[in-house]
Amino acid sequence: MARIFISIGTNIDREHYLNQAFHGLNQAFQGLKFSQVYESEAVGFEGENFYNLVVEAQSDASVEQVVSILKQIEDKNGRVRGGEKFSARTLDLDLLLYDDVVCQEPISLPRDEVLTNAFVLLPLQELAPSLEHPQVGQTMEELWQAYEKSKQSLWPIEFLWPQSA
Repeated sequence: MARIFISIGTNIDREHYLNQAFHGLNQAFQGLKFSQVYESEAVGFEGENFYNLVVEAQSDASVEQVVSILKQIEDKNGRVRGGEKFSARTLDLDLLLYDDVVCQEPISLPRDEVLTNAFVLLPLQELAPSLEHPQVGQTMEELWQAYEKSKQSLWPIEFLWPQSA
């Protein structure tokens, strides 16, 4: 079983789409653990604030299969593809880490956002502070401590998750 980490982001009908992500991920993967939900300003465009978090899960699926599952969940929830890279999202699910795999295909792992975005790194280090980044060799906690926190503003919010089915 692979230990995977998935980032979730939404800035359209945020509560609804976080709940949809919960249900979709709960059906597809095992052992889900959710970080705190954070609100952050849009990055790269002017838009509504995002809700962001990271989910840890277990999966027997390959990297390619996990990516396909995440895209299916996004598509089921109205994700528009082919638009601008930085734009509003109903649901954005990105595979951040798959065990200690480093690859470029079918996607780049680990995702660059782990090192560049506070809304990914903070919730990731909350779930797995002692996990080492497979390329830089520092723990998520060490990476967060060294992160220039004035680059991006985010704050925790109260969010009530539905009960598992």
